[in-house]
Amino acid sequence: MSSKAFMTLPATFIATPADVERAAELRRVKWLATGLLAATFAVFIAARTLLPVHPVFGFIAAFAEAATIGGLADWYAVVALFKRPLGLPIPHTAIIQSNQQRIAEKLGEFIEQNFLESGPVEAKLRQIDFGTFIADWLRDRKRAEDLARFVLRLLPEAFSATETSGLMQFITRRVTTQLLSIDLAPLAAGALRGFVQEGKHEGLLDDILRVMHRTLTQEETMAVIRDKVRAEMPTLLKLYRADRFVVNRIIASATKFFEEVQGDPNHPFRGEFDRMLLSFVERLGSDKAFAERIDGLKRDLIARPEVANLGRTIWANAKDFIERSATGESQVLMQQLSRMFVEAGEAIAGDAELRGEINRGLVAILRTVVAEQKSGVSTFIADQMKAWDMEQLLQLLEINVGKDLQYIRFNGSLIGGLAGLALYTLEYALRLL
Repeated sequence: MSSKAFMTLPATFIATPADVERAAELRRVKWLATGLLAATFAVFIAARTLLPVHPVFGFIAAFAEAATIGGLADWYAVVALFKRPLGLPIPHTAIIQSNQQRIAEKLGEFIEQNFLESGPVEAKLRQIDFGTFIADWLRDRKRAEDLARFVLRLLPEAFSATETSGLMQFITRRVTTQLLSIDLAPLAAGALRGFVQEGKHEGLLDDILRVMHRTLTQEETMAVIRDKVRAEMPTLLKLYRADRFVVNRIIASATKFFEEVQGDPNHPFRGEFDRMLLSFVERLGSDKAFAERIDGLKRDLIARPEVANLGRTIWANAKDFIERSATGESQVLMQQLSRMFVEAGEAIAGDAELRGEINRGLVAILRTVVAEQKSGVSTFIADQMKAWDMEQLLQLLEINVGKDLQYIRFNGSLIGGLAGLALYTLEYALRLL
C-alpha cells in the first residue's frame, strides 16, 4: 500500500509521519521478499537445466526448489492473515476479517479479566501519590485563579437552579425542621453551667452592680424614688421633706453595698449569686416548664415573618454578590477563593498524614468505580472494534506489523531451502550406497 493511500485514511485513524515512513519501508521489504522468491525460482530452473552438466547443480536445484516452496507457503500464510490470497475464497483465509466479532469480544474480555481486576488496579493506584499531585496543583497560583474563576462561573447557575427547581423550599423546610427539633433547654443549661464553672459570671455580677449603681444615682431615678417614698409617708413627715433624707440614705447605703461586693471577692452576696445561678441552671435543665417555655419562644421566633424576610434578604444579597463576582465587577470573592485554594494546597503539602488519607480515599473510590464499570469498559471496547471499518484497520495493522511478517517470508525461504538441501543430500547419499 502506498503512503498516499495510507494518508487517505479517515480521521478515526490518524496517520503520523512515522506511519508514512513505515508504509514506505513495508513496501520496500515486500519487493525484496517477492524478488527473493523470483530469484529462488529462477535459480531452480537454471539448476535443473544444468543438472546434466555436473551433479552439484542437483544440490543447488534442491535448495532453490525448497526455498521457493517455503517462500510461497509463508507468503500464503502472511496474506491469509489479512486477506484472501489472489482473491480466491479459500477456507481459513482473511482470518482477522472473518473473526472480527470474536476477536473484539475476546479482547474486551481479556482486558476486563487481566487489566481491570481489583488486585492489579489497586496496586497500580497505590503507586500514584494523589495527595502530592493535588497539593502541587492547588499551590500553583495561576491554576488556583483558573479554578476560582471556573467555580465563580458555575455559582450563578447553581443559585438559579436552586431557586427554580424547588430545592430552596426543600432546604428551607429541612433547616426549619432541624431547628425545631433542637432541644434548647439542655444546651442553654450546659452553656450556663460552663459559664459559671469558668468564673465568667463574676464579671457579669460586677457589670450588673455598676449598672445598678449608675442607674440609682441618676437624677431621674432618684426623682422617681422620692415620689414613691413621699406617697407612702405620713403627711407630717412630708412637711419636713423627710423624703429627700430617706432617698439619700437609701442611695448611700446601696452605693456602699455595691462597693463592698465589688471590692471583696469573698463577699457573702457573691456566694448567694453563685447559688442562685446554679439553681437556675439545674431548673433549666430539668424543669419541663422551663423547657416548654423556651421551646415556645423558639417556635415563635422561627415563625416570625422578620426571620423569613431576613433569610430571603441574605440569599438575595449573596446571589447579587456572586453574580457581580462572576462578571468581574468585583474581584473580592475570586481573590478569596484563589487564596483559599492556594492555602489548601499548602496545608496538604505540609501534612503527610492528610496526604495519606487522600491517597487511601481516592484509591478506595477509584477501585470501586473500576470494579463496578469494568464490564462496561470491556463491552465498550468490543463494540468499538465491531464497528471499525475492517479494511482500514487491516491497512493499519499491516503498516505497523507487516514488515516483521514479511521477514517470515525470508526465513521461510532460507529454512525451506536448507531443509530441501538436507533431504536431497540424504537421498543422494543413499543412492551411492
